[in-house]
Amino acid sequence: MTPAVPTATEHPYLTAFHGRFQGIMRWNQLDALWEQVLAHPEQHWYVHVPGEPPPDQPLEPARLQTVIRELDALLHREHREDYCGIVYADDLQHPGFIKVFDPHNLGATCGSSAHPPLPGWILSRLPPINLPAAVQPPNNRRRWWQNLLWGGA
Repeated sequence: MTPAVPTATEHPYLTAFHGRFQGIMRWNQLDALWEQVLAHPEQHWYVHVPGEPPPDQPLEPARLQTVIRELDALLHREHREDYCGIVYADDLQHPGFIKVFDPHNLGATCGSSAHPPLPGWILSRLPPINLPAAVQPPNNRRRWWQNLLWGGA
């Protein structure tokens, strides 16, 4: 039997994931966001890569600094635009949930698509869950899998 997948009403992480976000449009805004995260080393941050097992422990402050530095370098190197536009935060002054989209898998990250891609990386103050299992694929994709695996069952 398949374990039950939490819904937004059952799990605070999903509620936060589906919440309101502000786009980071300029690189200097991203710098300011990283400064906000790192300015409070007493706050615990989880870094999750959707598709990988969610971590059960937050990162140590020194490790968080390294991750942010490397992630920032990757974004600047691989998203060669004069704007950022691929990072979203729930609150720019007091962030608690940050979605960072992979420059090579953008799709419609702004949410205008019915099924935007999952972020490449998520930084959150909340312990993460397995997002790919919790965020259901579109019905047509589910039907395709059902037909492929079970002959339309």
